[in-house]
Amino acid sequence: MGNRKRVIDLIRTINVASCQCPAHGYRGNTQLSNATPQKDYAFEIKNSCLRYGIGVTREVGQDLVNMNAKNVCVMTDTNVVKLPAFKTTVDSLTKNGVTYKVFDRVRVEPTDSSLKEAITFARANDFDSFVAVGGGSVMDTLKAANLYSSDRDADFLDYVNAPIGKGKPVKLKMKPMIALPTTSGTGSEATGAIIFDLEELRAKTGISHDALRPTLAIVDPLHTLTMPEMVTKYSGFDIFCHALESFTAIPYNERGPAPSNPALRPSYQGSNPISDVWARFCLDTIKKYFSRAVYNSDDFEARSKMHLASSMAGVGIGSAGVHLCHGLAYSIAGKVRDFKPANDVYGASPIVPHGLSVVMTAPAVFRFTAPSDPDKHLEAASLLGTDITRVKQADAGKVLADTIIKYMAMMKIENGLKVLGYNTGDIPNLVKGALPQQRLLGLSPIRQSEEDISKLFEDSLTIY
Repeated sequence: MGNRKRVIDLIRTINVASCQCPAHGYRGNTQLSNATPQKDYAFEIKNSCLRYGIGVTREVGQDLVNMNAKNVCVMTDTNVVKLPAFKTTVDSLTKNGVTYKVFDRVRVEPTDSSLKEAITFARANDFDSFVAVGGGSVMDTLKAANLYSSDRDADFLDYVNAPIGKGKPVKLKMKPMIALPTTSGTGSEATGAIIFDLEELRAKTGISHDALRPTLAIVDPLHTLTMPEMVTKYSGFDIFCHALESFTAIPYNERGPAPSNPALRPSYQGSNPISDVWARFCLDTIKKYFSRAVYNSDDFEARSKMHLASSMAGVGIGSAGVHLCHGLAYSIAGKVRDFKPANDVYGASPIVPHGLSVVMTAPAVFRFTAPSDPDKHLEAASLLGTDITRVKQADAGKVLADTIIKYMAMMKIENGLKVLGYNTGDIPNLVKGALPQQRLLGLSPIRQSEEDISKLFEDSLTIY
């Protein structure tokens, strides 16, 4: 206590004796307290090391040598294993004398069962490092395999987000992970999140912790040239919603409670000045390049720009987080019945691709959240190309919603939840699937009741 009293007395002395000129004359009111504030007062930026450039995939073998890797797990899926991205990766490992084993049975939109299969493979082989070559499903599966092979005694639900799981923090040392994204959307190469379908509940949930961020993200735009039009479209709307949600999330200093220990500050902390930089960058990139990337598969500039935007959106949500679009999307995707995208581009099984599920409710969501900060919602619309010079603040939600609908129409996105196989009678079940996503719903700038969530689903049954 003596030292504390001396510090306070010194501050007061400096305050009284300091220069009284206009530039330095403000004395302020210094207050020191040991109490934990009700709301948070800080944000943190923790990112994977990210390397972007044409052809950087060929460096991955050298990276593993630099990490002193001796036994590497390479994960991919049955589609990517046939593509140049995978061949370039394993050629680099072979050239650099790196020993590896391949797991190529990753499921698109992972389930708890598919993750457990990958975990069993990882536990059986005592890997000292991990490499993912693929989209978000591959990267998320790799993170889970690393986590549960590092903690061999863990029950699967130990690390799953509460209230579905125990939400146990990751305190053990993870093995190095390198992520090579082959799609432009998830940003999983820059986040500490794992998203999967819990089959028992028929709803998506996840695991989130800073320790799950890849050690290195190798972002090579050459891989975008093999993306089909539909994958480019749906994954692009994941970037779209990542940027909009992180930009409009509750501000970091309005989120609560503040952590009792900085190590307990969550990965998703609310919008902040740095995450806003990446959101603005992504929205501007979408305005310039999204349509070109979808409808011109050989437009390497456009696809490269969207690939970079995907990672930058991942950096943004890695600190700010996402809110209602994603929170509601997990129920939409998890409870799918018969819907399949055309041409079986995602396989023969029913599936609502992640980017499609998140944009389904976006117009309704941003009409709902606009009163929290009309200026920011209008700025988002402007960044996406809408003229807002004569728009009133009261119309911010409608203007941003109409802007989103314009993009959905341009990309020929399915016209609402009815097209995905849902109707009014399904809304209570969709609400039930969304309510456990409190980690995301709590980042909305406006709190919502069950009735609010029900209305958001209702307003999304038909969009155009």
